[in-house]
Amino acid sequence: MTARSRLTTSLATLLVMGGAGGLFWWGAQAAADFIETRSTEEVRAALAAAGQDWVEVRADGLEVRLTGTAPSEVERFRAMSQAATAVDATRVLDRMTVAATEAMTPPEFKVELLRNDAGISVIGLVPASTDRVALMRQLRTETAAPQITDLMESADYPVPEGWTEALDYGVAAVQASAQSKISIQPGRVQVTALAGSAAEKARLETRLQEARPEGLALQAEISAPRPVVSPFLLQAVMDARGMRIETCAADDEDAREKILAAAEAAGVAGSPACTLALGAPSGDWGDAASLAISALAELGAGRLTISDADVALLVPATLDRGALNRVTQSLDAALPRVFALTAEQEQAEDAPRGPVEFVATLSETGSLTLRGGIADTRMREAVDSFANSRFEVARSTLRPSPDVPGGWTVRMIAGLEALGVLASGSVQVTPELITLSGTSGDPDAPRTAAALLSQRLEPGLPFELAIRYDRLLDEGLGLPDGEECVARLNLIMSESEIGFEPSRSSIAGDPAPTLRGLGTAMEDCAEFQIEAGGHTDSQGSEGFNADLSRSRAQAIVSAMAEAGIDVGNMTSRGYGESQPIATNETEEGREANRRIEFRLMSPHRVRSAPLPEPVVVTGVTGADPAPEAEAPAPAVAAGGFGPERPQVQGPVLPGPAPQMQGPVLPAARELSLAPRTLGASEEFQTLDEREESIRLPVLTPTPETPRPSARPAGVGAQDEDLTAE
Repeated sequence: MTARSRLTTSLATLLVMGGAGGLFWWGAQAAADFIETRSTEEVRAALAAAGQDWVEVRADGLEVRLTGTAPSEVERFRAMSQAATAVDATRVLDRMTVAATEAMTPPEFKVELLRNDAGISVIGLVPASTDRVALMRQLRTETAAPQITDLMESADYPVPEGWTEALDYGVAAVQASAQSKISIQPGRVQVTALAGSAAEKARLETRLQEARPEGLALQAEISAPRPVVSPFLLQAVMDARGMRIETCAADDEDAREKILAAAEAAGVAGSPACTLALGAPSGDWGDAASLAISALAELGAGRLTISDADVALLVPATLDRGALNRVTQSLDAALPRVFALTAEQEQAEDAPRGPVEFVATLSETGSLTLRGGIADTRMREAVDSFANSRFEVARSTLRPSPDVPGGWTVRMIAGLEALGVLASGSVQVTPELITLSGTSGDPDAPRTAAALLSQRLEPGLPFELAIRYDRLLDEGLGLPDGEECVARLNLIMSESEIGFEPSRSSIAGDPAPTLRGLGTAMEDCAEFQIEAGGHTDSQGSEGFNADLSRSRAQAIVSAMAEAGIDVGNMTSRGYGESQPIATNETEEGREANRRIEFRLMSPHRVRSAPLPEPVVVTGVTGADPAPEAEAPAPAVAAGGFGPERPQVQGPVLPGPAPQMQGPVLPAARELSLAPRTLGASEEFQTLDEREESIRLPVLTPTPETPRPSARPAGVGAQDEDLTAE
């Protein structure tokens, strides 16, 4: 009994313990399945959110295995990192593989050679097989660049086709230009360079084309300094065929765009050429030109000429006079203040005669054109003769007219004489008014012209003067011309002790005395375009000498600029060994060939400031003229007008002679500046009477003409004896 009870108790205990164990196993299994399922879902959700659906996720207890084929090693790493955001990173096992990578495309090889006064920089990506040391050595030995900087990187890929030819050509191109950017790619080279002049630009373009290997694509963009245009000119014509721009100059891109926009609005076909140049009379050139083009388009026919600050409209006789007046008044009010407008209308042969007038125009080159009415053929010959004695007459279309008033020829000659005070301009004579306008280098030109008209004409005739002072034309200032400026600079350089270190552009010695002399010479010469040219002997390679001479010329210009000298219009150029002045076989000859020479690029000065506004004077002959509006006057010398000029040196002249003793004689009348006319009375004559004096005929002798009687006997013999003695 006791044994059976014990057996039953043991069996019950085993059953209870087995049931508890089974219950624990089931709980653990359920917990593991929950953890695996939860981990798998969370990792899959994280990977799906990152767009990595190619990853397969399987949990085994606490471990999370990632399998699948990653597109790249980067994507494989990203998958591991993304899974670690959902579960602990130590639980993630990487069982992924990476897809086999295809052969990579070679990179784009490209090199840029950047050259300026500081040196040459080489930037870009080259094949690993490129001999960079040899490339730097070639640039260093074939150019005189002060510094060569290697900023290249290399890649171990095969050399692409056309790379070697393009690189060699690019190195040769950078040797030819001191200011350039050379972009080199396989089979293609782009050259962007700045030339010292238009001629140098043409030479560089020719050199690049001749050296270009066959099959190499070349894109060259060579620019040069703007030329000096004098006079600064724009000419446009409008007729039945529409508007055409015959000549166009602009001082900057903005002005050119304004001019071309006005031309396009006026109906000009295509894009007319408009040269960017120096020499504009004002910074408002573009505004003035566009306004004038629009006015010509509004008129519908005619010719427009803008020469410096003078705007001239010539319209056909068929144009309505009222329309012309309306357009010209509007244009005159809109033009910038420096510009002066004149408008003329042609006269038809069979049209009713309008008011008679005479117009003479003097161009900047000194040629004169005459047109208008004249009394008769004899008066025309007299006026033409007077004009030819004073000017270079290019054209004369004077026509006899019965409508000219009395004294008309005298007025014409007086107007021409007043026009002679100007360097360029025009005079218009009408029965009611004499109008003179233009530019002069004499600050007293308005006063001189008014005095001439008053002296030559009878009192009471009205006149209007609008004369602009141009300092560059003032002979009284003694300004040197371009050739004189260059001669002074070269003389200073020939006497200077400025030298250069061997094979370098560094200035040796003290340049201060030479720079002081150059500064003094440039005070009156800075407005000329001048080139500083460097020259070497024949030692060294041709390319090295060209670069060395260019660097030395630039060093002189830079030193002048640092010394405060105005070199805004000065350029530098290297000629190398191409222009020797002595033999290179001796040391003396080589020393003479190593030099800096200045050369004049244009005989015209570059106008650095706009012309002043014209001095306007109105008055009548015989009265004191009064200026209506005067432009700012230049520095006035004590006791005089115009710029102060240096005192003329010379011997001291004796003072006035002491008054002679004797009877008091009647005072002589004050002499007039007007020339005496043959047959005219010394008393003042009217214009009609003075004009008749011009008409005096040449009398031929007749039998009735009184003749002197015969000389007394012996008088002739006595004269012969005196002659013999």
